Amino acid sequence: MAGLDLINSIGTWVMKKRIHQIELFLKYPHEVQLDTFRKLIHEARDTEFGRKYEYATIDTVEKYRERVPLQSYEDIVPYVERLMRGEQNILWPSEIKWFSKSSGTTNARSKFIPVSYEALEECHFAGGKDLISIHVNNYEGSRLFSGKNLSIGGSSQLNPFDEEHGDSYLGDVSAVITKNLPLWVQVIRTPNLEIALMDEWESKIEAMANYTIDQDVVSMSGVPTWTLVLIQRLLEMKGVDSILDVWPNLELFAHGAVSFTPYRSLFKELIPSDNMDYLETYNASEGFFGLQDQRGSDELLLMLDYGIYYEFIPMSEWGKENPETIGLDQVEKGKNYALVISTNAGLWRYLIGDTIRFTSIKPYRIHISGRTKHFINAFGEEVIVENAETAITRACEATGATLDNFTAAPRYLAQGQKGGHEWVIEFQRLPDDLHRFRTLLDETLREVNSDYDAKRHRDIALEAPVVHAVSQGTFYEWMRKRGKLGGQNKVPRLSNTREYLDDLLKMIEEQGRRLEQL
Repeated sequence: MAGLDLINSIGTWVMKKRIHQIELFLKYPHEVQLDTFRKLIHEARDTEFGRKYEYATIDTVEKYRERVPLQSYEDIVPYVERLMRGEQNILWPSEIKWFSKSSGTTNARSKFIPVSYEALEECHFAGGKDLISIHVNNYEGSRLFSGKNLSIGGSSQLNPFDEEHGDSYLGDVSAVITKNLPLWVQVIRTPNLEIALMDEWESKIEAMANYTIDQDVVSMSGVPTWTLVLIQRLLEMKGVDSILDVWPNLELFAHGAVSFTPYRSLFKELIPSDNMDYLETYNASEGFFGLQDQRGSDELLLMLDYGIYYEFIPMSEWGKENPETIGLDQVEKGKNYALVISTNAGLWRYLIGDTIRFTSIKPYRIHISGRTKHFINAFGEEVIVENAETAITRACEATGATLDNFTAAPRYLAQGQKGGHEWVIEFQRLPDDLHRFRTLLDETLREVNSDYDAKRHRDIALEAPVVHAVSQGTFYEWMRKRGKLGGQNKVPRLSNTREYLDDLLKMIEEQGRRLEQL
C-alpha cells in the first residue's frame, strides 16, 4: 500500500507541473497560435504540398489564406492514397505509418486521416496528459495513479494498401493512440492490448467485463453510449445496481465523441457519488482540440499549443464558394463557426466538419454545437445538434425520463399533411407522461431556435413533432445491423434526409420494437 501511495504522489506531482504551461497559453493565446503557425509552415516547406504552395515564401497568415485553398477530405484523398501506399514527405516531413480510420456518421465511405509521430506526441498524448493534470489539480486527494484506467476504444489492422513495406497501420483514433502509448501508461491501463483492440464488439464487451470485474478501476475513458453498455453488463454479472459496488475507487470518467448532457442523469444513477469527476474531451481523428478544465462547467478549453493552427468560418460564410476565414483574435462570444485546422500531421486548412460556439474569449472556451452536415433544415428551421440535445435533455429532466439514444429527421410535406420532424427515442426510463415530453421537446426547440419557432407558429410550415418511443436495445441492434458497433461509431443525431430514420423505422416495425407513437 505504501508503494502505491508513493507512485500516486509522484505521478500527481509530475502532472500538476503542466498547469503552469497551460497558464502561459491562457495569458498569450494569439502569440502561441502565431508561433504554432510559423513552426508548421517552416517544418513543411520542403514537402510536396509545401513546395506546391511555396511555403518557403509564406511569412504571414494573410499569404497563407490567399495561397492555400480550404481542403475537404475529398480534396486530400489523392495525397492520402499515396501515403497509404508507402510514399512519404507529401503532406508532412516525418514518416507516416499510422492512419486514423473514421467512418463518420453521414458518409458510409471510410476516411483515413494521416497520423504523424508529432501528432501523437505533441497533440493526442499531450491532451491525455493535460486531462490527467487538470483532474489531479482540481480533485483534492486523487488516487488516479493507485489503480487502473479503463479505456474503451476501437481496433486496428495492418494497412492493406502498403504491400511493399507492410509496416503501416490503420484503425480508430482510440486504437491508434492505445497501440502507441508509452510504457508508463500501458502499465496503468486496462484491459490488455489483446482485448482492447478486438474488433468484434459483442465479444469484446464480454471479454472486457470478465477481465476488469475484479480489478481496481479508478478511471474510465470512452464514448458514453458504449461505456454504458459495458457498465450495464458488469452490473448484470455482479447482480448490483451501482458500478461502485464493482469499482469502489472509481473517481473519473473522461468522455467524448457525443454530448454528455443527455446521459448525465443516467451516469449519476449508475455511479451514485458526489465526488465522481466527469471531464469531456474534444479528441477527433484529426487532432485533440479541447478539454473541460473546470469542475461544474461543460465548457471546453481550446488547447492552443498542440501543434494545431486554427481558423474559423462564420456561419454567414458557410456554403459560399470561397468562404472567408477569421483567426482566433476575431471570433466573437456566442457565435457559431465551422472549424478549420492546419496540423502537425499535414492537414492544411482542413475542414473537419464540426461547428463550435465560443462561450468565452478570455480564455477561449467552446461548445461543440454540431456538424456541418448534421442538421435539419428541410423547411428553413436550421435545427442543429446542440438545439436537439438541449431540448431532449430538458424534456427528460421535467418528466423523470432517462435517455439512451435518439435520432431525428424531417417528415416531408405530403397531400393533406404538413411537414414536421420525426424522432425515434430510446429511454432507459420512460417519461411519466409521453405527451408532456413531446410538448416540452417542441416548446424548448421553439425557445432555443427562433427559425424553428417561426415555422411552428400556428403550424404554418411545421406541425408538432412525431415521437416514437422504442424498447431498450433498439439502437444497439440497429448499429449492429449496420456494422457500426463500438469504437468511434456514433448514432447520427440529426439528418436532413430520411435515409437513417427510414432504415431504423423499418427495422423497428419488422422486430415489433415500438412502444408508443405520438
